[in-house]
Amino acid sequence: MFDSLSINIGVFLIAAFVIAIAGSKMTKVADSLADKTGLGEALVGAILLGGSTSLPGIVTSVTAAATNHPELAISNAIGGIAAQTAFLSIADIAYRKANLEHAAASLANLTQGTLLVALLAVPLLAMAGPEVSILAIHPASFVLLGAYLYGLNLVSQANKNPMWEPTETDNTKVDEPEENIDDGSSLTGLWLSFFLLAITVGVAGYFVAESGIAISEKSGISQSVVGGLFTAISTSLPELVTSVAAVRQGALTLAVSDIIGGNTFDVLFIAFSDFAYRRGSIYHGLTNSQSFVISLAILMTGILLLGLLRRQEYGLGKIGFESWLILILYIGGFSLLFVGI
Repeated sequence: MFDSLSINIGVFLIAAFVIAIAGSKMTKVADSLADKTGLGEALVGAILLGGSTSLPGIVTSVTAAATNHPELAISNAIGGIAAQTAFLSIADIAYRKANLEHAAASLANLTQGTLLVALLAVPLLAMAGPEVSILAIHPASFVLLGAYLYGLNLVSQANKNPMWEPTETDNTKVDEPEENIDDGSSLTGLWLSFFLLAITVGVAGYFVAESGIAISEKSGISQSVVGGLFTAISTSLPELVTSVAAVRQGALTLAVSDIIGGNTFDVLFIAFSDFAYRRGSIYHGLTNSQSFVISLAILMTGILLLGLLRRQEYGLGKIGFESWLILILYIGGFSLLFVGI
């Protein structure tokens, strides 16, 4: 992006800061939209907030793929999923009344988590299968898009006609729209504010991508490390900020669905990157390191689902067992990756 490594690092940090600030403001707007539209926190978190906070990651991965940096594109996508799952553990630490997974248990969140595990398996299958493509696009990309849309339909059905419900306790936070909301904001104004913030986050994501590529090239650090750690964490800052902000506002279902819904949407980064990458199937550019991170993300999501099902009310330090395990796996997994597993 620039000739100087220090300037690129400066641009990277400024863009990451913009993402964090705009992302935090999006949470309040999304929570108000969930109440005023009646859509509920789970659906707004999964689709609207999860998709919008994923904009920096989309821009980063697609830009990297279009400029023939497939390793960075995929590492950013899957690294972001792992980082955001770890961020949910941080949100659990921020919520002191009980374990977050206990308080925010819902069928919609469980459905999204199960969908995420299924989607994460598709890139691994595509990598191991024959190298086929239609107009330089692997069929797995179309499978991801179709499965995601079908999964959203399942989440919507789970909200409208739940066939399973968590047992309510004193610490269960039920997602119910607030009545008589009069904060002086119109529905049109809320939508406009949300989209302006989303655009800001997306533009900042572009600068994260460009500066990340430059940092990788000028520093000699591999694109897997730059994508899996630096750009992934930076473009995932909205999820960290919005989930912690949502917890502090008492919007617990929104916090969990933002992370899980955002992660589910993030799997589509690989499909979008495959569309942008014109040298063939991007799936067959997957390295062992990237397969390791995908497997790590599947394991972390599985543990999160166990936490949502078990619903431990209080754990060590009022933090659920799944949050401790997820943090240990994330730190340990990327430590191994950094030393060149």
